Amino acid sequence: MKTNVLMVCLGNICRSPLAEGILKSKTDPKKIYVDSAGTGDYHVGDPPDPRSIAIAKSHKLDITSQRGRQFSAQDFDHFDQIYVMDTFNYADVIALARNEDDKKKVKLILDEIFPGENVDVPDPYQGVAEGFKNVYKMLDEACEIIASKLKEKHPHE
Repeated sequence: MKTNVLMVCLGNICRSPLAEGILKSKTDPKKIYVDSAGTGDYHVGDPPDPRSIAIAKSHKLDITSQRGRQFSAQDFDHFDQIYVMDTFNYADVIALARNEDDKKKVKLILDEIFPGENVDVPDPYQGVAEGFKNVYKMLDEACEIIASKLKEKHPHE
């Protein structure tokens, strides 16, 4: 059975598209479906930020076909795991949860690296390209851990 993973940030053009692209590159698409969304509606239908596209491309990932979309309560029905980029996104997603099962699916992505420390992936949108490099490194490390956990879950299907 396929596992569906959703990456969530604010606008769905910087951090979550990178996280989506990185995790897709580390997992088998026949076993793992990865998507991304934003808690805000600012960039619905837009491609990722050019700086996210550039940093992804420098790591041989193509995220240009992704388009921004807004997170909705229905996403709880379609996704098994929901990784949010920061505590603000976490609060926004949890506010839409309909029950405890929905809430159990939501986790800060950097909890994979720093369990229980509530470390945020900084939003690089207002910053410089260097911020995107740092965000990529954080997400790559977290996605490596997520991918290995997913491989344990789907060993030989």
